[in-house]
Amino acid sequence: MPKPIYVLSGPNLNLLGTREPEIYGRDTLEDVRKRCEARATSLGYEIVFRQSNHEGELVDWIQEAREKASALVINPAAYGHTSVALLDALKAVGVPVVECHLSNPAAREAFRHHSYVSLAATGLVSGFGAASYELAVEAAAGLAR
Repeated sequence: MPKPIYVLSGPNLNLLGTREPEIYGRDTLEDVRKRCEARATSLGYEIVFRQSNHEGELVDWIQEAREKASALVINPAAYGHTSVALLDALKAVGVPVVECHLSNPAAREAFRHHSYVSLAATGLVSGFGAASYELAVEAAAGLAR
């Protein structure tokens, strides 16, 4: 079996299902994990699914993915707009990176239109709610092949 696909989620995504459901939907992060696992399994992959509100922990996991992952899906949440540390880690990861967002940042406030993560990402999936994660896992698997 190939190395797993890492699926990382940034700050406040632990509140999915209850935080601004009109923007982010009613699926919980556990629902998203189950959907990602099902999609990855159908494609012959396992996933490592993690969430953190801490930038340094996300950097550590990205660095871990250098050796242990086939590809990386990341929903950086607010850190996408602010974190050069995530950008630098992603530029060094050496595996395909798919940026993922539940909403469409380009259709939201102006400060959300810029993503540091996009500068290192192979591709971007956004605006499909929880399905964005599934689509990103599918894209990551395709890039990893």
